[in-house]
Amino acid sequence: MADFGSEVEAFRGEARSWLEENYPQSLRRDAEATQEAIMMGGLKPTGDLKLWKDRMAAKGWGAPTWPKQYGGGGLTPQEARILQEEMNRIGATNPMAGMGTSMFGPTLLEYGTEEQKQRHIPPIVKGELRWCQGYSEPGAGSDLASLTTKAEDKGDHWEINGQKIWTSGAQYADWCFCLVRTDPSKKHEGISFVLIDMHQPGVETRPIKLIAGSSPFCETFFTNARAEKNDMVGPLNGGWTVGKRLLQHERSGQGGGRMMGGGASIPDMAKKYVGLDQAGRIADSDLRTRIANHMMSARAHALTMQRVLNEARGNLNPSATTSIMKNSGTQIGQERSELTLEIMGHQGLGWEGDDFAADELSAVRGWLSGKATTIFGGSQEIQSNIISKRILGLPDPIQSAS
Repeated sequence: MADFGSEVEAFRGEARSWLEENYPQSLRRDAEATQEAIMMGGLKPTGDLKLWKDRMAAKGWGAPTWPKQYGGGGLTPQEARILQEEMNRIGATNPMAGMGTSMFGPTLLEYGTEEQKQRHIPPIVKGELRWCQGYSEPGAGSDLASLTTKAEDKGDHWEINGQKIWTSGAQYADWCFCLVRTDPSKKHEGISFVLIDMHQPGVETRPIKLIAGSSPFCETFFTNARAEKNDMVGPLNGGWTVGKRLLQHERSGQGGGRMMGGGASIPDMAKKYVGLDQAGRIADSDLRTRIANHMMSARAHALTMQRVLNEARGNLNPSATTSIMKNSGTQIGQERSELTLEIMGHQGLGWEGDDFAADELSAVRGWLSGKATTIFGGSQEIQSNIISKRILGLPDPIQSAS
């Protein structure tokens, strides 16, 4: 546990005391599973989860470092890290977690007008509205700048027509932050960043069922949908810069704890399923070595992630560093899932039935859904190309071949 000095460490006592008093005991058993269901399944919080959400909203700690003037916690980065450590200690999750707090909110705080911040940031902090991302299209994934969803100027509003795909949670979302084409004569310089109300007749969502059995992603169709003039973030045809900055926040999140997995301790799980040797160690020496290597990699990644985030504060220029962290974090997460199934043995192969515990069924579904993490948000190969060109300074293989 990090030591930030006596003045900042004094905050630890305050955070610990508040969490112990306000985090419901009932959530300490299955908070992570419940939170995942709310984020990806569209459930509305009820009971103690709603109570926890209301308390965090009033405190502003769902967005701990955001300015208090918009409802945020106003904490320093060091205080926010201590808060997270204390939440981890008791198994508490952030009930406001989602695209609003992790991706759109930080971008709007940097690029939005004061009116946009006053209108959109407080509902995000309170968890009142859900957001989805309108980026990828059937013909514009890896080459996102080739997108064709267009926004036409209709005088008092923008008219949106086109299709997006892989829009996570679109069927539950209230708003969509969307990249649209406003100048067909240019590529990157012809894209704008607009906000679209999802509760209007011109918006249709169709969930895509995945191999893991869930439908977190959607096809989204816009047919003469409306976006108000004051719902364009950044300048006209300046959306590519805004959109890249948002991707930096997204990939930072994908390289963080959630994509890397969470829940039960891998060593504790191995002791339960594999057993101990006479010295009290995990009985399988090879597995023991691989678990130790995994834990070291995960810890090194987490420390590097914190350093990268601290260095990025106040820098509005999108950084290629997040591509490294995205690849690292998602690979560690997949490795954890594979270790989990190996440790559980045949109990980690169940799909349904009373012969399997809930965490065992969750493990195999998590392993399947986790395969997507090295694809969505920019595939592993795309991130490697970015690292190659923008960090290592190597020639572009595509241009070199042409």
